Amino acid sequence: MANAAKPSNPLLGLPLYIVAGMLIVGGGLYLYLRHADSQSKIPAAQLSADAKQYTRNLKLSEVQMKATESYLKQAITEVNGKITNSGDRPLAEVDVYCVFYDAYGQVVLRQRVSIVSPRMGGLKPSDTKSFRLPFDEIPASWNQTMPQLVIAGITFS
Repeated sequence: MANAAKPSNPLLGLPLYIVAGMLIVGGGLYLYLRHADSQSKIPAAQLSADAKQYTRNLKLSEVQMKATESYLKQAITEVNGKITNSGDRPLAEVDVYCVFYDAYGQVVLRQRVSIVSPRMGGLKPSDTKSFRLPFDEIPASWNQTMPQLVIAGITFS
């Protein structure tokens, strides 16, 4: 009798492909999450000693938050206010961190934005300027309260 060749069953290799695919996807997700976690631990750029000392001369006032709707029917959260330079040095640029929190006090969004720029004419001593900061992609877990505004950078003229 001749040996009859066994027909190969293509379904026998299927579990192997599924396991390999799951390992690849799991490994990619692990590497992504490790990278995202390491990025969140990068320290923020520090203010120079001169700028840090000058922050006491910057006063934020009339800061309010409101929700509006864009032309594309998208919800936009705006933070409006005024900044006053009560010091003796002209400023070319002032940046702030807007820090949004969830109900547990965890940071859900931290965004650096300019409230004074050279395009706006800077901020001379004794001057006050209005600012408007629109945010359209705040995570849903945000606690709906005023974000914390922290001076992030000062560029002197």
